Amino acid sequence: MNSLSLLGEVAAGGAGGIKGLLVSFGPFILIIIVMYFLLFRSQQKKAKQRRLMLDAVRSGDKVVTAGGIIGTVSSVKEKTLSLKIAENVKVEVNRASISGVLDKAPA
Repeated sequence: MNSLSLLGEVAAGGAGGIKGLLVSFGPFILIIIVMYFLLFRSQQKKAKQRRLMLDAVRSGDKVVTAGGIIGTVSSVKEKTLSLKIAENVKVEVNRASISGVLDKAPA
């Protein structure tokens, strides 16, 4: 055998090994891609929607807190909201404790 044919066989075997390696890891790569779109991407999308909802809260909006308290926003600060939950009863809550907006205030 001459050295050129020996080099050709080694190169072909090496390429086959890499190709085989890619074929064997293909399903794992596919699973990681699917998990990214099903789990991580959807969580990021929900977090973005929540952040936009909290940023859009204004005075006069009717909201519900994580503890189940329903009230009307009377004033908005950077990190807190003042909720009117009854006549002459106001509580100050953290913005993050708002779980949803029930009714938007008329513009």
